[in-house]
Amino acid sequence: MSTPRVRVLVVGAGFGGLAAAAELQRTGVADVQVLERADEVGGVWRDNTYPGAACDVPSALYSWSWASDRPWGRRYAPQPEILDYIRETAAQRGLRDLVRTKTAVTGARYDETSGTWHVTTADGETIETDVVVSAVGQLSEPVVPDLPGRETFAGPAFHSAQWRHDVDLTGKRVVVVGTGASAIQFVPRVAEQAAHVTVVQRSAPYVVPKPDHRHGRLHHAVLDRLPRLRRLERTAIFRLTEQLNAALGQDGLLTWVLRGVWRMHLRHQVKDPALRARLVPDYPLGCKRLLFSNEWYPALDRPHVDVVTERIERIEPAGVRTADGVLHEADVLLWGTGFAATDFLSTLTVTGVGGRDLHEQWADGASAHLGVAVPGFPGFYCLYGPHTNLGGSSILGMLEPQARYVAQLVQRRAERPGTRLDVRPDVAAAFEDEMRTRLDGSVWTGCASWYRGSDGHISTNWPGRTAEYAHRLETVRWSDYEEVPA
Repeated sequence: MSTPRVRVLVVGAGFGGLAAAAELQRTGVADVQVLERADEVGGVWRDNTYPGAACDVPSALYSWSWASDRPWGRRYAPQPEILDYIRETAAQRGLRDLVRTKTAVTGARYDETSGTWHVTTADGETIETDVVVSAVGQLSEPVVPDLPGRETFAGPAFHSAQWRHDVDLTGKRVVVVGTGASAIQFVPRVAEQAAHVTVVQRSAPYVVPKPDHRHGRLHHAVLDRLPRLRRLERTAIFRLTEQLNAALGQDGLLTWVLRGVWRMHLRHQVKDPALRARLVPDYPLGCKRLLFSNEWYPALDRPHVDVVTERIERIEPAGVRTADGVLHEADVLLWGTGFAATDFLSTLTVTGVGGRDLHEQWADGASAHLGVAVPGFPGFYCLYGPHTNLGGSSILGMLEPQARYVAQLVQRRAERPGTRLDVRPDVAAAFEDEMRTRLDGSVWTGCASWYRGSDGHISTNWPGRTAEYAHRLETVRWSDYEEVPA
């Protein structure tokens, strides 16, 4: 059914925003516009171009279900191939024509008189729309610690998500701050070029072998001839990652097995007992994201690479001084310090019914019903919102159900043009209570990580399997919403 009366504005043209546009297009919504602040689609896979960037979920699953027949070059695709996939799929499906680039959204205000949203951009434009879909994600705003003297460093300093390819690291002394998912990929590449690398580690990650390999011509020939095998491959990987994701939320048999795999991996790849001791995490496995790499530990074991566990006291023009008084000299400073994941929609000012500010409403922790809808903000929906991150599976397994759920809400708006849908406060509160109850008993509460908000609660992660989440979003329960006259 065509719904030309409903205007939908999607913010962000990464995997989530394009998934929303595709679903809205599929269900007949004629007026869809995607605003993207950068000059191209791609989201985090456009922005993160650091050496070694790759996915840690098998490519057969880390792809849209409606465009899953790509002949991936490797089991775990590198960043350039993932970006090509996003660009090519967007063009082939007609989604690229819906995207307006170089348009940064700064805010959205609900007009109670008209029942519409007024979206503002950085260049001063105001766009009126019926529905806003925020697809800005959780991993789009890099974080650099506000350390004393940070601005005094004499050499180039940049975050991994803002990699400066004009800086040649050959023969340089490099200090890397951070040992998360990005650092374990770029440090081995940096170590191949630099004269000396110092890795400043706050807490060691759990790193297990990455079962990566190149897909040969025979692999692709078989899957092209027998497309059912491609579907079976995707299904098998989905079931495996479902088990992994569930296991990482609780301390059980599989986490016990994974600890054994990690321990053997560390012992096999790092020969120096003193270095091995510094690479033992001080928190339960699963509390932070489990990482996959065959290159991280060997890179740290190289003679010109040092791992420092002392706290950083300050940054100086010549390098990084740690709490033990040692100055770690550097020509280049690299930040592998992650993203402001719990600062949801931090780049937007969102004003709902009665002039309420979304960030003020979230002062005690971000929450949204099913991670999508917030009371008092009718027609404003989130993709990859609170409680929708995963500990160990493909985020597309969350984004696609969200896109389908939002499409149902848009269809309802078209069928009843005189009303607006606002999720009931008691329903949203009950969902948040459920999330806190389930998450407070999880392994994620056992350490400080980007999963936790400033209030100490886990505001990012989903506590169950993706199949459970998809089932709950399969059909909108209309009793969860109030129909507000426009």
